[in-house]
Amino acid sequence: MALKVPVGVSNRHVHLTQEDLEKLFGKDASLTVKKELSQPGQFAAEETVNLIGPKRAISNVRILGPVRPQTQVEISLTDSFTLGVEAPIRDSGNLANTPGLIIEGPKGRIEIKEGVIVAQRHLHLHDTEAAALGLKDQDNVQIKVDGPRGLIFDQVLVRVGPKYKKDLHLDTDEANAAGLKNGDLVTVIKP
Repeated sequence: MALKVPVGVSNRHVHLTQEDLEKLFGKDASLTVKKELSQPGQFAAEETVNLIGPKRAISNVRILGPVRPQTQVEISLTDSFTLGVEAPIRDSGNLANTPGLIIEGPKGRIEIKEGVIVAQRHLHLHDTEAAALGLKDQDNVQIKVDGPRGLIFDQVLVRVGPKYKKDLHLDTDEANAAGLKNGDLVTVIKP
């Protein structure tokens, strides 16, 4: 199998519940679309927050929309050292037994008890693309990166769904290690 897929570099970001959005931005607050993201219906919002950990804070962290059923903070391993939290590598939404921190907005602060993760690198595929490749949701593949910082990413989680668009999501640490930027093409190989 040799499929070329585009890279989407994911910087630190926050997903909020409607309730938490209102605590941070005021009653009846809503998110304002700044930029559509690669996955249909997902967007980077104009709104940002500050993350406050036991060690330090990181300012102006983008919120991604739409609102979610549970508040979640996705950071890189480098960010986890900066903040002073031991964020585990997890699939989005798998938040049990993860650390929390303080999120600060212009109208207030919240302290989440859990929900801080380093997102597992993952490949989004539409149902038809996955079927054609003999892949299913939660499979793992390898990704080959060519070039001067060429490498192979192992344990790349496959996420399959009818609304997904072909896209490899890496965090900034992973993309920087391989010299990748948004839109670069990499090759999927099955281990």
